[in-house]
Amino acid sequence: MKTAVVNPPFMNGRFSRTSRSPAINKSGTLYWPFWLAHGVGALERAGHEVLFLDCPAEGISGDNLLLRVTEYDPGLVVIDTSTPSIYSDLRIASMVKKALPSAAVLLVGTHVSALPEQSLRLAPSLDGVATGEYDATLVAAADQLQRNRDLSDVSGLVLSIDGEIRNTPPREMIEDLDSLPFLADVYRKHLNPENYFFAAARYPSVMTITSRGCPYRCSFCVWPQVMHRGKYRVRSPFHVSEEFGLFGEYFPQIQEIVIEDDTFSINNSRVEEVSEALIRNGNRIPWTANVRADLSLEAMRKMKAAGCRLIIVGYESGSQEILNSVSKGTTVEQNMEFAIRAHRARLLVHGCFMAGNPEENSVTLEDTFRMAIKLAPDTAQFFPVMAYPGTELYREYKELGYLRTGSFDRWITPGGLHDCVVDLPDLPSYKLVEWCDNARKRFYLRPSYLAYKAWQSVRHPFTEGRRTFKAFSTFRKHLFRRKNSSKQMEKSI
Repeated sequence: MKTAVVNPPFMNGRFSRTSRSPAINKSGTLYWPFWLAHGVGALERAGHEVLFLDCPAEGISGDNLLLRVTEYDPGLVVIDTSTPSIYSDLRIASMVKKALPSAAVLLVGTHVSALPEQSLRLAPSLDGVATGEYDATLVAAADQLQRNRDLSDVSGLVLSIDGEIRNTPPREMIEDLDSLPFLADVYRKHLNPENYFFAAARYPSVMTITSRGCPYRCSFCVWPQVMHRGKYRVRSPFHVSEEFGLFGEYFPQIQEIVIEDDTFSINNSRVEEVSEALIRNGNRIPWTANVRADLSLEAMRKMKAAGCRLIIVGYESGSQEILNSVSKGTTVEQNMEFAIRAHRARLLVHGCFMAGNPEENSVTLEDTFRMAIKLAPDTAQFFPVMAYPGTELYREYKELGYLRTGSFDRWITPGGLHDCVVDLPDLPSYKLVEWCDNARKRFYLRPSYLAYKAWQSVRHPFTEGRRTFKAFSTFRKHLFRRKNSSKQMEKSI
């Protein structure tokens, strides 16, 4: 069965749909479409022919996409979605369906998995949604269509049939992640590393995952709640190290591997085992991973010995009440101790901070900034809260009337940057955005930080210096942008 798998264009820019908070990023970051790539690999392993188009990465316009897909004439078209781009995604999918009426057009991604019926009612010509983890669902759908059979026998779908929405039985999630195709193989066949950029990593880099799901219950985190239903599964250490080897073989130009697990460090013992497997396999490629603040010093040192350069941690807030309100499961004290351990292990840290979670106020925001300075991460991001459909935070804020709008295209600005639609009782959305912009400037324009970055770039001009320059060249226009008055910002929002 000929299948087209598409990451559609949006806003004529480098819209990072796979990011946890999809947008056109100020740093120029563009994620690899690794979830789509796993679906592509599963389809090809099952014997199906696949046209894989990542439009934001390749600069493919809507018209060109339609032309290429129509010429390919697939029997199944799979189109990725996100919350801020959903109206555009539905429009493009409907155009594809109109051009290829005999093809089945299925939507995938977090937004349509959280709101399948609403999405299909907005685009009634489409065939359905493959909800949650969709690797096996796509294969089963392609198999059915190849046999000229009905999709209603395929688990994991929400179908639109003659104007009626029907749910097929839920699909069991994949237990053995080692059975998944290597992303390295899919990337080599279909994608170009130079098209992607992750601001915290050396350029060019690649992305992979070593696990799916997360046992923790952070109320704002969309992938574990919507795609994985909280179910945590892992790849074996040998399987991970084998793929690292393939990345080095296939892409000798890459400077870093980014492990984009929900949380790589759920289990310290597994972190050490993966690190030991990389050491045994002679890994020479630097890598980065998402971790929690309870990562042990022993595990950090193993990671460093295995080539880890940087760890990304969600500090989120300097207020323990805020951390408790989002069920983070960490403490402010743990955050401080984590930073000390990371320094002792000689690992760089990218710290993530949020504004606008439950119980937030001007005092807790300042607590967060003071903590960010004390933690002294190599880089930091300050984000206004993004409440996505399917998360506990979205449900909570919707019930409380804190969401300023129900129009999902307002989750980003007219220019495609992250926006905030959360109006807290004492902190309207424009003030949360304003605080993040100011915190970013206060953090990055400190003389001590500028001196540190200059020293780092001089010591490592072709790695850290190149990464910093590439990120800063995009980021500077936002960093030095003149601040609007509060009234102007409120009006624009």
